[in-house]
Amino acid sequence: MTGLLFCLLAATACAQNAPATEGSAPNEGTSLRLIPKEQYVYGAQDTENYIRLLTDQNVGVVANQTSIVGDTHLVDTLLASGITVKRIFTPEHGFRGAADAGAKVNSGKDERTGIEIASLYGKTKKPTPEMMRDLDVMLFDLQDVGVRFYTYISTLAYVMEACAENDIPLIVLDRPNPNGFYIDGPVLQKENQSFVGMHPVPVVYGMTIGEYAKMVNGEGWLKNGVHCELTVVSIAGYDRNALYELPVKPSPNLPNWESVYLYPTLCFFEGSIVSVGRGTDTPFQVFGHPNLRGDFVFTPESKGGASKPLLEGQRCRGRDLTDFAHAFADNPRQLQLEWIIEAYQQLKDKGFFTNYFRLLSGDNQLQRDLENGKSAEEIRASWKNGLEAFKAVRERYLIY
Repeated sequence: MTGLLFCLLAATACAQNAPATEGSAPNEGTSLRLIPKEQYVYGAQDTENYIRLLTDQNVGVVANQTSIVGDTHLVDTLLASGITVKRIFTPEHGFRGAADAGAKVNSGKDERTGIEIASLYGKTKKPTPEMMRDLDVMLFDLQDVGVRFYTYISTLAYVMEACAENDIPLIVLDRPNPNGFYIDGPVLQKENQSFVGMHPVPVVYGMTIGEYAKMVNGEGWLKNGVHCELTVVSIAGYDRNALYELPVKPSPNLPNWESVYLYPTLCFFEGSIVSVGRGTDTPFQVFGHPNLRGDFVFTPESKGGASKPLLEGQRCRGRDLTDFAHAFADNPRQLQLEWIIEAYQQLKDKGFFTNYFRLLSGDNQLQRDLENGKSAEEIRASWKNGLEAFKAVRERYLIY
């Protein structure tokens, strides 16, 4: 690494890792608005601020289908700028974003560019020393959705850890959090750590992925307390109190802003016998089961990104929540526990929960509270102390 590049990276990293002196928590008093994809802005567009740091370097790129600069993929943008992309690292769902949730992603080569692709959702979820051996710098650009069990932040943490252990600086190209306008849910307990929940944060944490990277670094959450040399390329004009319509779907079963908006609550059903519409045209916009009451009916079928959906071929009754999503400006900014309570009360004799529910909730109490018939208000009250403690930590790492 050249001395000039090292100095530039070190100076920028120090600035980005310093506790934020300004920052805004989601504001309940501010009217929530939808930012259409035509107005979407993100760190990858600020090419002047990172291309210069990559010149004459061997670059690793953590990317998928969301890693775009305008209408061009980030990798193509880098190559057109004369940057040497040595290796592409890809998360869950693969480089083109077509693999099922939880499906193994294989390593290989990108057909278009011939660049080696190293899977971080196959034999390993953390870059190995062999994968990092010939890199000078790592670039990270994935569209997150701001929910603890969405695995791109887990991939981020493992990449940060590998960079720290191999003395390779990391540049994160920040992107808006489409669920950044509220904070809610139980804070993860250490005994429930997994790839769908690695850190002591609530289900909805109200930070961009760049801010989250700063927090992981600053709080010493990487293995053995290692520290990643981190640069965050920030977003111009980011509005934390907005719902963003993403220009590219972040994963196969989050096809539109309605599904992204409803995902934080509906994903709890993934730890139950209830379908969230995988295998339909409206995944994460509906929920149902053959034994639920409801006027809305759907039948899951095998589709791209959902090859073996839950309750495949079975006629499910339940709810279509599209109208609820469209009323976002009037809805409370919180997880909608009433839906889970309603479904559990109807299906509790059918073996409602799976073992996965505890990993999604991140605590041992939520399932017990639902089984004991507690109200949504009582459950939310039990989260208060944990949320307040998290907000105090979060505040130190806000960029916007």
